[in-house]
Amino acid sequence: MDRVSAFDEPLKKLLGGATAKVMAEHLDLHTVGDLLHHYPRRYEERGRLTALSDLPLDEHVTVVAQVAEARVLTFNNGRGRRLEVTLTDGHGRLQLVFFGHGVHKPHKELLPGSRAMFAGKVSVFNRKMQLAHPTYQLLVAEPADGAGSGDGDGDRAAVDAFAGRLLPIYPACKQLDSWRIAKAVDTVLPSAQEAVDPLPPGLREGRGLTALPEALLKVHRPQTKADIAQARDRLKWDEAFVLQVALARRRYADTQLPAVPRRPVPGGLLDAFDAKLPFTLTEGQQKVSGEIFDDLATEHPMHRLLQGEVGSGKTMVALRAMLGVVDAGGQAAMLAPTEVLAQQHHRSITEMMGELAEGGMLGGDEQGTKVVLLTGSMGAAARRQALLDLVTGEAGIVIGTHALIEDKVKFHDLGLVVVDEQHRFGVEQRDALRSKGRQPPHLLVMTATPIPRTVAMTVFGDLETSVLDQLPAGRSPIASHVVPAKDKPHFLARAWERVREEVEGGHQAYVVCPRIGDDAEDEAAGKKARKAAEDEGEKRPPLAVLEIAEQLARGPLAGLRVEVLHGRMNPEDKDDVMRRFAAGGVDVLVATTVIEVGVNVPNATAMVIMDADRFGVSQLHQLRGRVGRGSAPGLCLLVSEAHEASPARARLSAVAATLDGFELSRIDLEQRREGDVLGQAQSGVRSSLRMLAVIDDEEVIAAAREEAVAIVADDPELAGLPELRTALDALLDKEREQYLDKG
Repeated sequence: MDRVSAFDEPLKKLLGGATAKVMAEHLDLHTVGDLLHHYPRRYEERGRLTALSDLPLDEHVTVVAQVAEARVLTFNNGRGRRLEVTLTDGHGRLQLVFFGHGVHKPHKELLPGSRAMFAGKVSVFNRKMQLAHPTYQLLVAEPADGAGSGDGDGDRAAVDAFAGRLLPIYPACKQLDSWRIAKAVDTVLPSAQEAVDPLPPGLREGRGLTALPEALLKVHRPQTKADIAQARDRLKWDEAFVLQVALARRRYADTQLPAVPRRPVPGGLLDAFDAKLPFTLTEGQQKVSGEIFDDLATEHPMHRLLQGEVGSGKTMVALRAMLGVVDAGGQAAMLAPTEVLAQQHHRSITEMMGELAEGGMLGGDEQGTKVVLLTGSMGAAARRQALLDLVTGEAGIVIGTHALIEDKVKFHDLGLVVVDEQHRFGVEQRDALRSKGRQPPHLLVMTATPIPRTVAMTVFGDLETSVLDQLPAGRSPIASHVVPAKDKPHFLARAWERVREEVEGGHQAYVVCPRIGDDAEDEAAGKKARKAAEDEGEKRPPLAVLEIAEQLARGPLAGLRVEVLHGRMNPEDKDDVMRRFAAGGVDVLVATTVIEVGVNVPNATAMVIMDADRFGVSQLHQLRGRVGRGSAPGLCLLVSEAHEASPARARLSAVAATLDGFELSRIDLEQRREGDVLGQAQSGVRSSLRMLAVIDDEEVIAAAREEAVAIVADDPELAGLPELRTALDALLDKEREQYLDKG
């Protein structure tokens, strides 16, 4: 078997079809290499029991525990039987429940005093923590004693595997327990010897890192805790280094591209705009603008990430860059993720520019330019006019959705692309827009929520970073509270009273729901949600805009002007509702997350987020940023039925406790660390960074970046490092390479 193919061998050849199918479908593991890189999440010591009091609710866990007692109870007049087993770790207790035909075997095997590994989902029943229908593997003192197992494979090999002192606990799923994964790893472990080592020998020796085959052996079957530490150090380096080489090569390739320098003209559009501003830019805005204008003046395309706190004035910085490019004879395009946001940006930019946005029109300023909007649902005539303005160069600035990327759209001279809310745009879209310039246009990416430095070095590692961390003067503080609707329904009633008080004080409010709740499409989503809810033991699908709006208008907010806004309304209606809300003609807007980004109504002071536990941390922070934009203090109420001890409630408490987006982005990342920093920036089962914790390993990432930059500067094609090239190709299968491109 040649060196590469051992790792590429499909799992079904070695493990059999059924196991391989579960691994592929539920854990995204397809080859020997995939499984060897599926590292244990943690290790249990045979002699020690798992602390039961720390188990997270609603999550699939694996624990080592001792049986304290077991009893069979009958119900339904003796027709039904259930086995209740109580586990102990010496302090806390955990209840197991088995029903029906599933009672017989565990009743024979789980005798008081026996120890086993148990796997299942943690829930609360009658105020006690429990695992319903868990799988288990008995831990037998000596292989000679014979084996018992909840899945009937009581063979000696299983016992031998668990006779070692450190038990690896693998990321598992309902269909495949940790110990079965361990057994599969044993089957493929000999192939670890064939591992191709991507680290240049000088680097490996210089940093005192273990060889790759040895690291794989030690991570899966450690003899001591020192083995684990050694293996982890080595495997973290691999991940950080290969990723940083990929990014360094991308940055290097970008510096080889030509671009037209775009320098603002003194006394031009930008100066005219600055002269009209009713306020001065913050120091941060001035500094970041300087960095951007320096980049625009070079003969290579700018690739810059502009990130900052919600409401830190990023749009103003981006607009000034766009005006500078128009001054220099080019055009600027701003790409927004949704129509609502594109319309909002168009409205706020034309308002900020005043008559400077009416170039060539009656009453417009002669120094002005035309600012056009282009979205997928515009009428044919308006669309034709916008396309014409772009191709003739009449329009200096265009704001649009992915409609901008269509083949029909031609530019006179595209000089700058501003992408708002990067993680919602695919790479192909950004590339398609870039290819519309005669030469690659300059690129400015804005993220709405802050990102920790390490993430900026990984996910956005191909971009230079600018950070806006001051809020403009005149922003008000926002008070945030969690409203436990299930435990304390009177808190929810009080929340609606607070909304009414804000409206009576002359202000407005948002109510946000996770779902729309209208037609067949939603019905399908509702069915799916209901099925998922039943599977997970939850009671109901997420709350919907249309239902909540109706309940509020009839009940607690009767007499107030309540309107709805969601993504499936037609664009004219959406625009009409937003305009009336902005003008004060609507008291309470019940909406989906279409209002998440860029919506700016300074008079809106209160926000109630229903089913808040169904949103991510960054999304909640982003939504909350819609209030407190004027001089009156903001209020954000996070309504949830999540259990007090659940991770979801902990997440909400974290959001309520701080307004610091950088702090929240760290929390968000820690919560999603199984998510793939490369693949789905938001989440995903499989992680190309399986060992590297982007939050904790800042030093490794920074050091790997330095080494990578040096190697790429010396040998951009990596001609002298074939093993590193191989590892790079494996990391960057085509999709991921493109994802990186997305920045």
